[in-house]
Amino acid sequence: MGLARLWGVDRRALDVRTRLHLPAYADPDGQVSYPKAVTVVVSNAARLRKDQRAVRDLLPRRDYDLADLEFRQIGEEAERVFDSLHYLRNARRGSLNFALVDKNTGTPLTLCSASPLEWQRVADQLTRQFGVPKDAVWDLSRVYSFDGAPPNAVSYLLAQVRKYFQKRGDVQLLTTAVDPNLGFTGSSYLASNWQQWMTVQARPYLYYKRRYMSIREMRASFPSIRSIDALCEADKHATRSWAELADSLIFCCRIHGATERVRPEDQRRILR
Repeated sequence: MGLARLWGVDRRALDVRTRLHLPAYADPDGQVSYPKAVTVVVSNAARLRKDQRAVRDLLPRRDYDLADLEFRQIGEEAERVFDSLHYLRNARRGSLNFALVDKNTGTPLTLCSASPLEWQRVADQLTRQFGVPKDAVWDLSRVYSFDGAPPNAVSYLLAQVRKYFQKRGDVQLLTTAVDPNLGFTGSSYLASNWQQWMTVQARPYLYYKRRYMSIREMRASFPSIRSIDALCEADKHATRSWAELADSLIFCCRIHGATERVRPEDQRRILR
């Protein structure tokens, strides 16, 4: 995006945020007018520039090769990056955070967070279809890579995280959700012993004061509200997307041994 350079923001982060907020302005057929699309890009560029300033000390100053980086478990730096720059804009508290960092400065370039799987419907399907108990499954809930990171940084990080859990010995499977509506394809997972095992029906995107709000945030901010439509009816600041969204893709990785490929016809679709 030329606008990313103009605003001095991370190109990939702006692309994802723009895709996330365009449905707020789309009609049921998914069409967005040019003026509204420009408004979305510019407003997200302005927000992203502000968010980058909050972590300016962590922004990479150059491009890196994989040989410049090393794998580490990190803490507060990851939460700062996820809270400011990840499209969900909130770190998953209590997670283990991993990163490829600059060997000399310790600055993280590519990060992820992992925590025990909480998604009950996914856990139930894993147990029924693959015999994996819920308490042996961990979920990668956040992944973020700066523009300066090498192209294969995410797949390399995922391989190192798998080795970490191999040493722990209490985890059998890693999962993650990939949202194709945001331009994600799962290619980095496929390059790291992951396979797509199922899909999950997409729910509408929720926006509060024209900013995306996750379901976790909604439940924390409005404890008595149990659904997106209920919040939109109760609060004029809440809106939802109406265009049809593609299902989320659930990728899985066996901690030990190769991860088997599941044929498309054998992949279950989990309904909301």
